[in-house]
Amino acid sequence: MTTIKNLLIDTSGASAAEYALILAIVGTGIAVAAFTLGGSISNAMTKASNCINAAPSATGCP
Repeated sequence: MTTIKNLLIDTSGASAAEYALILAIVGTGIAVAAFTLGGSISNAMTKASNCINAAPSATGCP
């Protein structure tokens, strides 16, 4: 009976599960941010390339 009582009181497994959940949430956030940032960088590079190849008076280019 003492072994079952100790097993029910022991909460060390809960902390590992909580760390895994936090890691999953943070990892998802990093993945979403990287995907979004990658799209923004790609659009900026395309715009810069178009401005380099366009005539000097092209609209949208400084």
